[in-house]
Amino acid sequence: MRISNQWLLLLYGLPTKKGAARVNLWRQLKKAGALPLKTSAYLMPDEPEHHERFQWLAQQVRDGGGEATIIHVTEIEGLANDDIVRQFNEARAADYDVLRPALNELLVRNKKRRDESFATDLEKLTRQFEDLRKIDFFDCPRAQDVQMLLKRAANLRSAKSKASPQLAVRKFLGKTWLTRPRPQIDRVGSAWLIRKFIDPKAKFVFANIPAKYPDAIPYDMFEVEFSHHGDDCTFETLVKRFGITEKAVLKIAEMVHDTDLQDGKFQTTECVGIDQILKGWAKKGLSDNELLERGGECFDALYQQLHK
Repeated sequence: MRISNQWLLLLYGLPTKKGAARVNLWRQLKKAGALPLKTSAYLMPDEPEHHERFQWLAQQVRDGGGEATIIHVTEIEGLANDDIVRQFNEARAADYDVLRPALNELLVRNKKRRDESFATDLEKLTRQFEDLRKIDFFDCPRAQDVQMLLKRAANLRSAKSKASPQLAVRKFLGKTWLTRPRPQIDRVGSAWLIRKFIDPKAKFVFANIPAKYPDAIPYDMFEVEFSHHGDDCTFETLVKRFGITEKAVLKIAEMVHDTDLQDGKFQTTECVGIDQILKGWAKKGLSDNELLERGGECFDALYQQLHK
């Protein structure tokens, strides 16, 4: 992830009668990934390509009879650099979330047999994802959710893979597990599952790239062993790989699947509430570890309700 301590601030003003020019400018700023601070103020990381883009847009404003100024800043009063990065990632997360329903619909529609438009639709969604990655300046964790859906769609072209062998719990005791920052329903549920049924003393760390913690076991990340495989979310993958057969856990697996993948496979809704609570806690600024701890309590309560 790029960490920026230098920012570019574009300030501009257009005559009120220039409504079309204002809309056009807004669209170009959005396409560039600029972060709106206030009306007529946009922020970008201070990098040469972004400076060139702002210069070009500023000239458009001036050509339209307005005024524009580009400022290099290192600090914005009342807004820490971490807060700025968080706002950039929230904007990208919203963009990635637009792609998820279309990908889920594509997967459901083509699960049994690929229709004629499958390749074209997949290519279009892949191209939209790649466009978003170009303006994802701080590696928004939500990107990997879409990557995993794209991989599932690409795998529809090939034959189903053989089931992976079951693993012995005793070989996974006292380990450190790695997942992406800002965990949501599948990552939080998987952490609860790991601590309750696999590794009671498990520790958790957070990063977008597994290489940052080479001794940790990555999960719910793109192209790692414990992640989405076939139709399964990460929670389901862990259940199968470690041979967990308790009925309450299998029911929770269905709930996590439906909430995370939104494909309606099991027609459950119970985990939707937990997911919304987790997102609310994240907006309140709870740390990644706090999200795991509080979310784990929600899963504990759900397990007790289902356990017989």
